[in-house]
Amino acid sequence: MEEKKDRAYFKKLANQLMFDLSDEEADAIVQEFSTLEKQMKLLDAVNTDGVEEMIYPFEDDTHFLRDDVVSNVISQDDAMANVDKKLEGHFVLPKVVK
Repeated sequence: MEEKKDRAYFKKLANQLMFDLSDEEADAIVQEFSTLEKQMKLLDAVNTDGVEEMIYPFEDDTHFLRDDVVSNVISQDDAMANVDKKLEGHFVLPKVVK
């Protein structure tokens, strides 16, 4: 069963992500989502039989990435110096998404 994507759905989703939506913003998202769903249905209708899958849309090799150069490395103790909560050498942060 598919859940109805209405104003209440998007306001509930926003609340779970810890922000609020106005009614106008929620209505705008409902309209945008409706358009997106229509576009996805159009893509589903495209016949892709016999078409080979592509991992990357270009056949050229990509060699434009630079080599990483390590510089200005600080110790773990220095990195953790101003941390309020830590556990076994890791930062402890509050959960922000359900």
